[in-house]
Amino acid sequence: MQRNDEMKLGLYLVQAGYHAGAWRDPSVPAHCGVDIDFYAQMAALAEGAAFHFVFRADSPSVADQDHTTIARLSRNDGFEPITQLSTLSAKTQRIGLVATATTTYHQPYHLARMFASLDHLSRGRAAWNIVTSEQKFEAPNFGDEELPDHDTRYARAREFVEIAKGLWDTWEDDAFVRDKQSGIYADTTKLHLLNYRGDYLSVRGPLNIARSPQGYPALIQAGASDAGIRFAAEVAEVVFTAQPVLEDGKRYYAALKEKARAFGREDDQVLIMPGIVPIVGRTKQEAAEKLEKLQSYTHIDVQIGVADRLLGFVTDLRSMDLDSLVPETLPQTNFTQSRQKVLLDLAVRQKFTWRQLVRSISDSWGHLMVVGTPDEISDTMVTTFDEHAADGFNVIPATVPGGLDDFVELVVPELRRRGKFRSAYSGQTLRENLGLKRPLNQFASTDRQSSVVSSQACTQPH
Repeated sequence: MQRNDEMKLGLYLVQAGYHAGAWRDPSVPAHCGVDIDFYAQMAALAEGAAFHFVFRADSPSVADQDHTTIARLSRNDGFEPITQLSTLSAKTQRIGLVATATTTYHQPYHLARMFASLDHLSRGRAAWNIVTSEQKFEAPNFGDEELPDHDTRYARAREFVEIAKGLWDTWEDDAFVRDKQSGIYADTTKLHLLNYRGDYLSVRGPLNIARSPQGYPALIQAGASDAGIRFAAEVAEVVFTAQPVLEDGKRYYAALKEKARAFGREDDQVLIMPGIVPIVGRTKQEAAEKLEKLQSYTHIDVQIGVADRLLGFVTDLRSMDLDSLVPETLPQTNFTQSRQKVLLDLAVRQKFTWRQLVRSISDSWGHLMVVGTPDEISDTMVTTFDEHAADGFNVIPATVPGGLDDFVELVVPELRRRGKFRSAYSGQTLRENLGLKRPLNQFASTDRQSSVVSSQACTQPH
């Protein structure tokens, strides 16, 4: 199926903003990481602009190892995403709610139940960003000395998602009749026991919550290693990726769509949404000055600590000559393999020194950064979309609320003027707004599901 001519937009919602020095900006509330009203304000701004979703990343650990980095970085006092988005579900009406949760250190039953609850709470706006743990300090928080190896983490993730889908299909859509006259609350002929046994996980079921409004939450995935791409092609409905170079993005887009087709999937059911860090100015000079100010707030200890982490802890930048060239290869990491490759490719292409690379990482963390006027940022987004390197973007403001305000007030109107972004929501659920199909229950007969869907369509409020 052909995609329409409008891009999808998500808001990557992070305390203070994405730039490593953002929290020091005078316009950014210093306590915003644990201020739910602040997050509600950001979600309301995005919803008012008809963004498709807000996206919350997560890692169940303090991600850095050196106290000199931890002391100066604002990323270690944030909410757990499902809890946070459950609260935001009551403060928003239409925008999707994407929570990150790892398959490495969760259990499928708990996570399936929590996401089904979020989908009910939000009346069909939940999505799960499926990740395998990639931070070295997560393992000791769960009784392990080291993370499982990269491919093992993805093998477990595949089983995990299969189990979650099976649990979400425990009950058919009309299983809960709640008939006071007869005294029958649930039709148990429409209850399905999972009894899953795999190499890594075993789950009996059934799930103790009704099938959710979307059937199950939209499935999002962010890996771009070889294992990650295979996993995305098989299960992901939205793919969040870092693609700072257009030609690389086009190759990634084409390869992932081709792999998805091999699994029998349609192009418009696998949406590729790379991250973009826009720094907007009414003039090019104004935008550049905003970036320079943020860079002045970012201590070299932070730059080095973040770079070491994103390169997979295979470097020791504190002992290196930062003015030497970045080599063409680095040791393979068991952590963030895809991001390491993106950053190394960029460094080699640009002939970066280590100092230039660590500065670039603290600015954009490997994503596409565009510093310029609304026209220039729109040009980049439209070109990337039209060249089939993206179906939309996860917008990552360098600071909040200022960076988001700038994008909503200056860039969104320009995208609309060019016919590339919508002005209102088209559906009630996140799946409807993204153009994703509502999944059929794998255990129920097609005829019975068709009649239920038709009945629901007739009574659904519009």
